[in-house]
Amino acid sequence: MNKSVSVECEAYESLPLKFKDNALVLQLAGEHNANLRIIEQALDVKIHLRGNQVTIQGSPHDVQVASRVLKELYGLLESGLPIYPSDVESAIQILSANDRTRLRDIFLDQIYITSRKRIITPKSVAQKRYIDAIRNNDIVFGIGPAGTGKTYLAMAMAVSTLMSKKVGRIILVRPAVEAGEKLGFLPGDLVEKVNPYLRPLYDALYDMMDLEQASKLVQRGVIEVAPLAFMRGRTLNDSFVILDEGQNTTSDQMKMFLTRLGATSKAVITGDITQIDLPNGKVSGLIEAKDLLKGIKGIEFVFFSERDVVRHRLVQEIIKAYEAKEKERHRGRYAEGN
Repeated sequence: MNKSVSVECEAYESLPLKFKDNALVLQLAGEHNANLRIIEQALDVKIHLRGNQVTIQGSPHDVQVASRVLKELYGLLESGLPIYPSDVESAIQILSANDRTRLRDIFLDQIYITSRKRIITPKSVAQKRYIDAIRNNDIVFGIGPAGTGKTYLAMAMAVSTLMSKKVGRIILVRPAVEAGEKLGFLPGDLVEKVNPYLRPLYDALYDMMDLEQASKLVQRGVIEVAPLAFMRGRTLNDSFVILDEGQNTTSDQMKMFLTRLGATSKAVITGDITQIDLPNGKVSGLIEAKDLLKGIKGIEFVFFSERDVVRHRLVQEIIKAYEAKEKERHRGRYAEGN
């Protein structure tokens, strides 16, 4: 009995942390200590706050990770960056995966400040790598599951580049794939039929900019949102071009898009190769490009995983469940073939 108690005590640690600024500690804790609760639930620790002192209790490993999370987040607050619950969740994921990563190297890389005064920064190691790739290359592919910020961060980089007059226009492109519905049976003219496919790009744009400002730029053609088919025959000079849902392009469409790029232009292609809506027998242009273009200087591929999901925390679990199902299906097909 005594031996059992001794082993349990050895696996338990209590670590006090003292911070200088009481006001920043309150921000660190969050409203009604919400940020501390997130850390407690994610790392299976108990956190007690008293004044400017925080005490963490739990297993040695979990206590050390929680301590690092709190210290790193406090450092961000000292730098003037506000902390939201989603930032706490991101910090836990980043530091749990690699305790040598410094949050300031990621979170303080300011991309753009929206019309609502919200600062857009990377929230994972992969997102930081993605932003750096866009800065340093003319063509970047962002490949990974939904919710990893591929399109949103590309949009932030595009708007930032336009506002700093590094390019003259933004062109946002999406393939209009008939996923379960025939365009011919939908009401309205061609523009009205393809507009629903472009809605996510408008949503991201209006989240970055004031609605009136964005609408004026669209009307003037400084920002263009169009289906991929409208790019044929054009040369896109002095532009920041985003091709969203690239997995739904055919081989010919991807080649057509990539060869539109003109002088002083950048292109970002995003997509999720696990969600292809092309008809059976059609090769995804994104999958082909991934194999065909790797190793070419000036083109970079950045891959995201479920760990980079920045939507609701349950989205990660949903993606994991579907990926496990897909792996099981592939194993079944392999067994049948043998």
